[in-house]
Amino acid sequence: MSRRTPRLLAVALATATALTLGACADNTAETPAAPSSAAASFPVTVGTLTLEKRPERIVSLSATATEMLFAIGAGKQVTAVDDNSDYPAEAPKSDLSGFNPNAEAIAAKTPDLVVISNDMNKIVDQLTTLKIPVYQAPAAKTLDDSYRQITELGQLTGHVTEATDVTKRMRDDIAKLVADLPKRAEPLTYFHELGPELYTATSKTFIGSVYTLAGLQNIADPADADGSKGGYPQLSQEALIKADPDFVFLSDTKCCQQTPETVKARAGWAGLTAVKNNQVVPLDDNVASRWGPRVVDLLRAIVDATAKVPA
Repeated sequence: MSRRTPRLLAVALATATALTLGACADNTAETPAAPSSAAASFPVTVGTLTLEKRPERIVSLSATATEMLFAIGAGKQVTAVDDNSDYPAEAPKSDLSGFNPNAEAIAAKTPDLVVISNDMNKIVDQLTTLKIPVYQAPAAKTLDDSYRQITELGQLTGHVTEATDVTKRMRDDIAKLVADLPKRAEPLTYFHELGPELYTATSKTFIGSVYTLAGLQNIADPADADGSKGGYPQLSQEALIKADPDFVFLSDTKCCQQTPETVKARAGWAGLTAVKNNQVVPLDDNVASRWGPRVVDLLRAIVDATAKVPA
């Protein structure tokens, strides 16, 4: 994975304003009604996009969409993915960029469907002019956004049943993880580190909502109470030390080589509760920055780490 700046990661995580806590914490909300298996026939319409036949040459310029496509069984239809799509291993990685897309390079792959997360460089207009169908799956604000995108990709690729199975499994796994949480008189507090410069995510972001599902309290929320920073403030070291979180979760282990040891070595950090109690938790940067099926893995990692603290 290439090194990312915290600002760039924030763009990948959320391109708009933050979500409400309740919207993402509600696991009982229904996904859009799944089409019957007959709907796997074509033509298929999702929003304003209509595909006359099943796409067989899909280009994905979104690492999350790549994970979704392979999860629903459409991997064999994917012929190229962007340079950040590193999961699963069999994804046909290329030098295409999702952050700086080039219409000519994309068209050279002769795609019959392009999947993107952000309309960078006005790529949608460029590809539309070339008569290349585009499906946009922007950064999720809620879990329901994630479920909807998986469902729609299932429709567009002819994998309706598989997409329904994936979203059901995600819902069931999340519900079980949440149901097994210990009852605590006071919530544990945490700091989610996007980078060693102390950029972070508040509860009003998709990633923050996952921690809310786990029953944790975010020390960064006061730093962006009015939402002016889009849910991604930078904390001062003084503010972080004063907040003294019970846990520090590192989502900069790959990009920035951060570890519990490097955190402990930071000036003034050795006295933090999270450091003293060995509760600095390394995460997989990619799992922690995407909104596909592996959100379940992220929630499980958080739940497993915090479960070690007696209720």
